[in-house]
Amino acid sequence: MGLDPLRRFFEPAVRWVLHRYWRYSRGMTLGARGMIFDGDSRVFLVKHSYVSGWHMPGGGVEKGETILAALERELREEGNIEVSEPPVLHAVYFNKRISRRDHVALYIVRQFRQIGPPEPNHEIIAHGFFPTDELPADTSRATRERIAEVLTGRPPAELW
Repeated sequence: MGLDPLRRFFEPAVRWVLHRYWRYSRGMTLGARGMIFDGDSRVFLVKHSYVSGWHMPGGGVEKGETILAALERELREEGNIEVSEPPVLHAVYFNKRISRRDHVALYIVRQFRQIGPPEPNHEIIAHGFFPTDELPADTSRATRERIAEVLTGRPPAELW
């Protein structure tokens, strides 16, 4: 049995546990994600071990942490990426698919350095830079929509 069938089997339970944890440990959850473009206008995406599809790197803002500090931490952890100029806030979205309390701040990153290729681990099983018109087939709906907003100049949606 490969990783994908196991992931599909356990994904609902993992989401349920995480939702319960967040619901009782935090009044509101806030995440930071980065849309990272390299010099060839390709976008950096990651594939997690615990959820299907390709996504922009990012994660939750911890207690006592700023949104930018969380973004920088997540980019280092998930992509070995260090931001070399301040990221630009694109929008803040309500992510009701996760919970009625979740929000996501999306930043655009164009100036960075990748210290080295990230090593797959228990959280990130794959990563890569992709041309925006050749995204992997299983790129998440929200990731595709956010990329389209940025590339077309369309106003950001309210919902992730």
